[in-house]
Amino acid sequence: MPAVSILRRPLILLTGTVALLYAIAGCSNTPGDLKSLARGAMAKLVVSGHPAPAPDTPFADAAGKPHTLADFKGKIAVVNVWANWCAPCKEEIPSLAKLQTAYGAKGVAVVAVSVGKGDDEAAGRRFIARNPPLTFYSEPAYKLAYAFKPTIEGMPTTLIFDRKGVERARLSGGADWSGPDARAVVESLLAEK
Repeated sequence: MPAVSILRRPLILLTGTVALLYAIAGCSNTPGDLKSLARGAMAKLVVSGHPAPAPDTPFADAAGKPHTLADFKGKIAVVNVWANWCAPCKEEIPSLAKLQTAYGAKGVAVVAVSVGKGDDEAAGRRFIARNPPLTFYSEPAYKLAYAFKPTIEGMPTTLIFDRKGVERARLSGGADWSGPDARAVVESLLAEK
């Protein structure tokens, strides 16, 4: 057998191995690379082209104490704007509660802000109470929904803020926040320094 044929096999094997390693490295996610994570349950995730700070519009907790999104700076804030009259909103709240359970101790805050008022606000308060460990927040005047840029156009909408309080991505419509696709998004932001 000629010497060239004997050397060709290991060279082909080495070239294939290098190509495989390059492909694997190219597919791996780097911290903060959210665009590559917009798949599966997160397929509708839109990464902010021009990250903006969170608005300072106040909302209240169940006791009526005012809060702003600045209160969650230093954590990954998953801000869900929802309404009790919205079926897709109520469908996704349990998965947000599971996300809070899984990542609350790791520096993630799921902030579910209801835009209902009157009877809807009271029903929303009861609904959140059945989905621990979520805390009930309310902003019935819709000012918060309009303070985001671009404004929120439908319910539910979930906005994701990094530890610096900057919006990094948002998802309009319902999603499963308890599965591996959502966890990958959260873990990517947690991995950032």
